[in-house]
Amino acid sequence: MTAAGFETVPAPNASVPGWALPPGACDAHFHVFGPHDRFPPAARPVYALPDATPQVAAALRRTLRLTRGVLVQPAPYGSHPDAMLSAIADAPDTLRGIAVAYPGVDTGTLAAWRAAGIVGLRFVEMRAPDGNRYPGSVGFDAIGVLAPRMRAVGLHAQLWARADVLADWLPHLLRSNVPLVLDHMACPDRLYGPNAAAFRSIRARLADSDVWAKLTVCRVSQQPGHNDARVFHDALIAAAPERVVWGSDWPYVRMNPAPNAGQMLDLLRRWVPDPVQRTRILVDNPASLYGFERTTP
Repeated sequence: MTAAGFETVPAPNASVPGWALPPGACDAHFHVFGPHDRFPPAARPVYALPDATPQVAAALRRTLRLTRGVLVQPAPYGSHPDAMLSAIADAPDTLRGIAVAYPGVDTGTLAAWRAAGIVGLRFVEMRAPDGNRYPGSVGFDAIGVLAPRMRAVGLHAQLWARADVLADWLPHLLRSNVPLVLDHMACPDRLYGPNAAAFRSIRARLADSDVWAKLTVCRVSQQPGHNDARVFHDALIAAAPERVVWGSDWPYVRMNPAPNAGQMLDLLRRWVPDPVQRTRILVDNPASLYGFERTTP
């Protein structure tokens, strides 16, 4: 519990992956929280805040043998990216960030964020347990307003919503002419499988448009082995092998028990046995999307 009365929990650890990751491997989706005395949440959170400071996150990346990472703004911080910017400032060559901005933000602010390592803005239509949008998040309807400013400074839009919602919105959002990145494997409905109309539509957009997907398996399936998520995982890679990236989603808020990020990397090795494709997913694709320096063999 913090001095301000917010509940806190330890950040989960991870095992060492059982294989040698390629140089420049990137976790394209994780979060930092705190230090809580310096960066308290902007609004009362709907979950306990992990003690996932930049230092704890850096130690975890070393355990996982990941050399690069992309921070995603947690909802409790709203449109205040100070914690993220502080973390990036300590590792500007290896970290990037995805922030949150309301429609009133000016181009100068976005340009300053971009110069400091922010490469995209996150928009959310996923709902909290009470049925409302997560406090501190911004909906898809803001993209039309923000898109000209985003294009001007070189930001993409990261989208978190269920597959059926994404399928409805994508034709409209593609008109914004900013790259679109789909959170959590586009949140498909496992009940209907990969041939559901919404997921087929999303795969088509991946194949023919500037649309990317994040392979964060743990948000699609929490079953042991995650085997019910594999058909979606394989379908996304097949649709756009050059526009998929891997993310851990550490420190796994609202997930109990928390996944093991090392085991999730071992799962990637099993599901993607081709080392060339694994290197695309972990190194080459993130370098293209997030602007990391290209590695040399």
